[in-house]
Amino acid sequence: MKNSSELVWPDDVDGDVFRSMQASGFDLVNAMDIDFNVDFSAWPPAEDFMSSLRANFPRVEMFPPEEDFNGYVGFVVHAVLTYDLVMFVQASVSELALPYGGVCNSWGTLQLPDSDNRFQ
Repeated sequence: MKNSSELVWPDDVDGDVFRSMQASGFDLVNAMDIDFNVDFSAWPPAEDFMSSLRANFPRVEMFPPEEDFNGYVGFVVHAVLTYDLVMFVQASVSELALPYGGVCNSWGTLQLPDSDNRFQ
């Protein structure tokens, strides 16, 4: 396995996030909770979608629209954070959500213990 100083990511938004995380000394070796969001063109999301998502990811939560933001569905993956994992999860969940007007294209995780900042 490459150490974090040897990792190279694509020249895209997600790659930029990984470079920023690497520069800040983020732990890219140990498993952690990774939060993903699914945004929808209409609220609420279809129950068929929610059932399918829950079948694949046990930690799913709905965040209904509020005054300051649109609603979304959040789910958690506990794994070692890698670029390939993020791309795979976003693509597979976006494919699942597409018939329901949804897309998964945001993610984040907490950087602990030095900071409470979320990335992405």
